[in-house]
Amino acid sequence: MAKGRKNRLYPEISKELSALMRTGWADTERHDLRLGEQAPHAARRRAALSARFPGERLVVPSGNLKVRSNDDTYPFRPYSGYVHMTGDQARDGALVLEPRTDGGHDAYCYQLPRDSRDNDEFWTGATAELWMGRRRSLAESELVLGLSCRDIRTAADDLALSGAPTRIVRGVDPSLEAAVTTEAERDAELEEALSDLRLVKDDWEIAELRKAVDSTVRGFTDVIGELSRAVESSERWIEGTFFRRARLEGNSVGYGSICASGDHATIMHWTDNDGPVRPGDLLLLDAGVETHTLYTADVTRTLPVSGTFTPLQRRIYDAVYEAQEAGMAAVKPGAAYRDFHEASQRHLAERLVEWGFIEGPADRAYELGLQRRFTMAGTGHMLGLDVHDCAQARHAEYVGGTLEPGMVLTVEPGLYFQPDDLTVPEEWRGIGVRIEDDLLVTDDGHENLSAGLPRSADDIEAWMARFAG
Repeated sequence: MAKGRKNRLYPEISKELSALMRTGWADTERHDLRLGEQAPHAARRRAALSARFPGERLVVPSGNLKVRSNDDTYPFRPYSGYVHMTGDQARDGALVLEPRTDGGHDAYCYQLPRDSRDNDEFWTGATAELWMGRRRSLAESELVLGLSCRDIRTAADDLALSGAPTRIVRGVDPSLEAAVTTEAERDAELEEALSDLRLVKDDWEIAELRKAVDSTVRGFTDVIGELSRAVESSERWIEGTFFRRARLEGNSVGYGSICASGDHATIMHWTDNDGPVRPGDLLLLDAGVETHTLYTADVTRTLPVSGTFTPLQRRIYDAVYEAQEAGMAAVKPGAAYRDFHEASQRHLAERLVEWGFIEGPADRAYELGLQRRFTMAGTGHMLGLDVHDCAQARHAEYVGGTLEPGMVLTVEPGLYFQPDDLTVPEEWRGIGVRIEDDLLVTDDGHENLSAGLPRSADDIEAWMARFAG
C-alpha cells in the first residue's frame, strides 16, 4: 500500500482540485464516546505486566497491514498481546510502558491519527481515510481506551531518543523494532510474559468465549441444514455456510475452517475445502467463530453425510468419543495439564492394540508413542484470543503446569487412518474422526462450553435427522 501505482489514470492533481478537496467538510469529531468495557480489565493486565519488568520500557506493537497482492492487503488482525493489554484493534499502533522511578510504569498508546483535511493526505495517501474508512482521532481513542494516545508517526524517533532499557515484541512491527536497541533473549521473555498472562481468563474474557462458542454452535447447525446443498456442490459450500454465520455474529472465523469430507478427514489441517461431499462418507468439520473482540471458539464434530454412521464408522467414532470422555474427566483444578492428553491417548492406544494395529501391551505402546501413527497430534491446547492461545508461554506454566480455574482449553482426540496405509484393512483406510470441545476449568471441575452440540453417535444422528437439509 505504501508504494504508489505505476499506471495511474490520474497522474497529476491540479491546484484547483486540491483546493476543492480541502473544503466543505463537516466536523465529525465524536464527543459521545465512553470508556470501553474492556478498559478496566486491560488496565489490570498492564499492571501485572508492569510488575514483572520494573525499571524497563516495554513496547508491544499492534502490527501493520500485509500485502496480499500488488496494492491489495490481507484483512488486518492485530497482535494478540496488544489486544489483551489495551482492548484496542487499531493497526499501526503500539502500547508503551515507560518506567517510573518508583518501579511502576506510565502507559500510553501510539495510534495513527485521523488525516488532516488541510492537505491531500486524506484522499491520496497510503492510509487515506477516504479510501480505507474513518479512524478514531487520538482524543477519541483516549476516551475509549483510558490511555494517553500519541501519534505513531513520531514513535520511532521518540523510542530512539530515550535511554531506558527496552524490550519489544519482535516480528510485529519492523520499523519500531529497528528504532530500539534490544536483546533477542530478553525480548522473548516479554513475549513469554504476555502469553503467561493470558493463561487464566478473567470473567470478561470467559463471557466473550461463551459468545464465540454459542455462535459456533449455530454455525454447525447451519451446516447441517445445508448438507444436501454441499452434496450437490463441494466442501466449499460448507465453508461458506459457516463463514456466513461467523461474519453475521462475529468478526470472522478464528482460523481457517477445516471442512474435510471423505479421506480429507485424515489430513489434520485440511483447509483447501475443495473436495466432493458424498453420501456414505464422514464429514469432519473443525471451525470456530471469532467474536468482534477477537476471542475464538474451536470445535470439531465428525458427521455422517447420509445422517447415519456405518457400523465401522460408529466403531471408530465410539473409540474417539470414549477417549474424549476420559480426557474431559481429567480436566479439573490442580490436575497436571498433561493429564487430559495422557488419559485420551492411553485409551486410544488400548483400542489400537485391541484392533491389532499396533503391538501391545497398551502401556508399552503408549510409552513408545506407537499410537501416534493414528492419533498424530496432541489432545488439546489453550484457547482464547488465539486458537492456539498462550503459545509462547513458559513451558513450566503451560504444558508443564497445573490447571487453574479460569483456564480454557480444548479436548480433541482423533483417529486418522490414511488412505494409503497398508497396515490397516482396506475398509478402514480414508476414515478420520475427531471430536473437539472447549472446556472451562471451574472451582470444582470443568464446564463444557460447547455442550450445546451433541457428541455421542446416537445424539449426532438424532440431531442430523432433526436439522439436516
